[in-house]
Amino acid sequence: MKNVNSTTKNTIAILARCGYAAKGVVYLIVGVLASMAAFGLGGKNIGTKEAITQIAGQPFGSTMLGLMAFGLFAYTLWRIVQAFYDTEDAGSGFKGIATRLGFVISGLIYASLGIYCLDLLLTAFSSSGGGGSTQDRTAKLMGSPGGIYLVFAVGIVFFGVGIRQIVRAVKRSYLKNWHMVQMNETQRKLAEGATRWGLSARGVVFMIIGGFLCVAAWQIDPSKAEGLGGALNTLASQPFGPWLLGVVALGLVGYGIYCFINARFRDVSTD
Repeated sequence: MKNVNSTTKNTIAILARCGYAAKGVVYLIVGVLASMAAFGLGGKNIGTKEAITQIAGQPFGSTMLGLMAFGLFAYTLWRIVQAFYDTEDAGSGFKGIATRLGFVISGLIYASLGIYCLDLLLTAFSSSGGGGSTQDRTAKLMGSPGGIYLVFAVGIVFFGVGIRQIVRAVKRSYLKNWHMVQMNETQRKLAEGATRWGLSARGVVFMIIGGFLCVAAWQIDPSKAEGLGGALNTLASQPFGPWLLGVVALGLVGYGIYCFINARFRDVSTD
């Protein structure tokens, strides 16, 4: 974006930071409620849309929904800028194109959450919510021409993203995006701890979601598909389930913190 004036670049940077903050709120809610469920404190395993529904039910819910919608759409814009202007220097090779396509898909996912916020606002928030379950959306997609193959492909993408999240945690590749000079030693250690745990936990959850989607496509059975909440329920039903759920749930809290770290310290320049 070399030909774009500084005002536009500063505006995009502000929107990016708002977007990361909004994303952090969503994952923080998911992680906290799942952690409470794991430790028997009355929480529950929910997905991102259900997390937004939780926001809507709070005092000043409509105002918070409006802010969340703004933040999520801001994040969508940032993802599109990342993809089309290659702010991460991914390049134009196969790996680079796949990475940039991932940015677009990520942006579209969070745009759908932004639209969900607006839907809740326009319907004055009812307990029935909207948007349908993961199974409903999978069934609708399977009903379209080539839908079964598309569901399987989406499952593969989720599984791949999950692996990439874990690789990022191991290789600490996120460090190149942070303005480390702005952090003191304690901040760096805490940020790294939360980030590595958060990325790993999100990676595990995404791999589970991807596996469910692939099974749903293979068996032509939309009821096999599960979203974030279903993936957490699956962990909870395993041997030592509460412990597994607790580790991953706290990791999702860590991922929310990672998003807040990005909102404050990430390099969001477009040069």
